Amino acid sequence: MENTLKTENFNVTTIVEFVLLGFSDIPNLQWILFGIFLVIYLTILMCNSIIILIIRIDPALQTPMYFFLSNFSFLEICYVTVTIPRMLMDLLTQKGNISFFACAAQMCFVLMFGGSECLLLTVMAYDRYVAICNPLHYPLVMNHKVCVQLVTVAWISGVPVVIGQTCQIFSLPFCGSNTINHFFCDLPPVLKLACGDTFLNEIAVYVVAVVFVMIPFLLIVVSYGKIISNILKLSTAKGRAKAFSTCSSHLIVVVLFYGTATITYLQPKPNQSEGVGKLISLFYTILIPTLNPLIYTLRNKDIMVALRKLLTKLLL
Repeated sequence: MENTLKTENFNVTTIVEFVLLGFSDIPNLQWILFGIFLVIYLTILMCNSIIILIIRIDPALQTPMYFFLSNFSFLEICYVTVTIPRMLMDLLTQKGNISFFACAAQMCFVLMFGGSECLLLTVMAYDRYVAICNPLHYPLVMNHKVCVQLVTVAWISGVPVVIGQTCQIFSLPFCGSNTINHFFCDLPPVLKLACGDTFLNEIAVYVVAVVFVMIPFLLIVVSYGKIISNILKLSTAKGRAKAFSTCSSHLIVVVLFYGTATITYLQPKPNQSEGVGKLISLFYTILIPTLNPLIYTLRNKDIMVALRKLLTKLLL
C-alpha cells in the first residue's frame, strides 16, 4: 500500500511537460497546413495593422467607433499570436512538447484575450446603441475619457480572474497521460487530464464563462434589440439602411465569436467530442480573426475610403 502511494505521488509530480497532438493524426498534410496557417497568420497581422494605421492617420476616423475598432484589431493580433506561432513551430518540427509553465501561460493569455474580446464587443455594442438611440447626447456620453475608461475595463477587468482560474487548474494533480488532443493548451482538454474530482473546477469554469460570455452577450442582445427598434422607427429607407450598415459588421462578428465560444465553454463536459472541440477552436482562434478585418473593411465605407486614400498616397 505504501509503495503504491509513493508510485502515485511520483506520477503526479513527474509530469513537467505536456504533448500537444495538434494535427499529428494527418501527417501527410503537415506541410500544407503549415503553409496555410502561416499565410493566415501573416494576413491577420497585415490586415489588422492596416486598420490600426488608417484609423490613426485619417482625421475622418477619429471617432469613438473607430477608436474601439483599432483596439479590437490590436486585441486580435495579440489573440492569434498566443496560439498560431506555437502551432506553426509544432507543425515545422513535428513535435508538440510544451512545458508545464508554457502551457499554463498560453492558457492564461488565451482566456485573458478571449475575455477582453467579449467585453470589448459589448463596449462596441453600447457605442452603437448610444449613437443610434441617443444621437444628440452621443458626443457628451461617449467623450474621449469615457472611451478610454471603457477600453481599460475591457482589457484589464478579467486579468485577476483568469490568473486565479489558471493557477487553480494547474495546481491540480496531473497523472497518467500528458497528451493534450488539441493544437494549444485550451481549458477543456487540459482539465480532462487532471486527476481526482474536478467538479469544483468545472463549476468555476461555468461561472467565469457565464460572467464573461453570457452576460456580455445578453447585454449586446438588449442593445441590439433597442437599436433595431429605433432603426425601424426611422421614416426613410435610406436612413434605416445607413443606420443598420454601421451595426451589421459588428453584429456578424458577435454572432460568429459568441456562437463558437459558447459551444466550447458552456457545453456540458461529457458531451464534448475532442475532434469537434478542436475544430470549433480552430474556427474561433484562427478563421474568425481572419474574417474580422474583411468584415469590417468590406462592409464599411469610411474604412474603404481611408484605405483608398492611403494607397493613393503610397503609389503616387
